[in-house]
Amino acid sequence: MTGGAREKAHIARSPATAQGPALGEALPHVVPTLRACLQPSQDPQMRLKLFSILSTVLLRAADTINSQGQFPSYLETVTKDILAPNLQWHAGRTAAAIRTAAVSCLWALTSSEVLSAEQIRDVQETLMPQVLTTLEEDSKMTRLISCRIINTFLKTSGGMTDPEKLIKIYPELLKRLDDVSNDVRMAAASTLVTWLQCVKGANAKSYYQSSVQYLYRELLVHLDDPERAIQDAILEVLKEGSGLFPDLLVRETEAVIHKHRSATYCEQLLQHVQAVPATQ
Repeated sequence: MTGGAREKAHIARSPATAQGPALGEALPHVVPTLRACLQPSQDPQMRLKLFSILSTVLLRAADTINSQGQFPSYLETVTKDILAPNLQWHAGRTAAAIRTAAVSCLWALTSSEVLSAEQIRDVQETLMPQVLTTLEEDSKMTRLISCRIINTFLKTSGGMTDPEKLIKIYPELLKRLDDVSNDVRMAAASTLVTWLQCVKGANAKSYYQSSVQYLYRELLVHLDDPERAIQDAILEVLKEGSGLFPDLLVRETEAVIHKHRSATYCEQLLQHVQAVPATQ
């Protein structure tokens, strides 16, 4: 076995968390080795093991991989050279498991409090297209975590996301309102609330009018969902977006209220629109 192969095998076997703060001191060696070992050409089982270890240390980043405060300086390598290649779609169950592991690792990274808002925006710029794709994965866990990651991205970016990129996000979230998992549907609804907050914080709101009108229409369909928890979540999304184009929302609601099994939720929405001033 060559020296490089022995090093990879050792890392794949050893629990990196046991090294604690020492990991933060060894980043100049750890990160390049992770990059080499986590390329798509490497052994899938080793990659799964390494992603599991990396997720664990990221969840305790201040005590492990960021103990010296240097981890953010390796962020570009982690996102572009490690996570991005492993989030790409490839056929097969093992490839799907690796994407799930990579998504879990990204969630640990974005929720670890290691990164500044600006650094999270950099991660978003690099990985948002791949995360929108992982919303379609067969794994419920991958879809759920992907929703949460997008929510974090949007909360961090506020109204700073490029309008063309922001508009590409909501149709993918709308699809997840038809998910077989209510957990995913609820997470998608929560993320749509954040998306609407981004639109409210953006300049030139008229740019979003046709998109928001389409969103109103689709949400009103889900407002008649058989699950009351889903109806409640959708009502909150509609309330959040009601101030953007209230006259449009009133017209869309009045056009479908007679089609709903109960008018209760539509009536609550209309009362809310009348009580809340339009967003300037």
